[in-house]
Amino acid sequence: MWISPKFKIYLIKEFERLKQEEQKEVGWNAKRDLAKVNYRIHTDAIKNNLIPKELTSKQINLVYAEEADVLNMALFGMTAKEWREKNSNKKGNIRDYASINELICLANLENTNSIFINEGMQQSDRLYKLNQIAISQMKILTKDNETKLLK
Repeated sequence: MWISPKFKIYLIKEFERLKQEEQKEVGWNAKRDLAKVNYRIHTDAIKNNLIPKELTSKQINLVYAEEADVLNMALFGMTAKEWREKNSNKKGNIRDYASINELICLANLENTNSIFINEGMQQSDRLYKLNQIAISQMKILTKDNETKLLK
């Protein structure tokens, strides 16, 4: 580095670029881990309360997908299929493009929905209540950007 100031600047800039890329990767992994926090609680509630013993594997997968779409509708206002149709140029799914605040809310909704399922609440009633909760939580999570509650 003492030989060439240009080379020193190049190394510093390259190091900064690599650190930024690393932070993006860490952030993405953290977001995905957050989305998984209450996944098991939610799927166990579905398995124990909504899936009859006589269903095929394909039918069981549909029940899980339908319940995931209850959460998608409550938070994002659309199903996974509707999102894919509107975003055919993007890879992944609706949750891959969610903000950290949306993923926090989604984790909370999974937990709340599991409670509602365990209580035997009808899906339409759960969707309505979950949507109200999502609206309330997103207002709180996105309020006062200048204080940056979550970044």
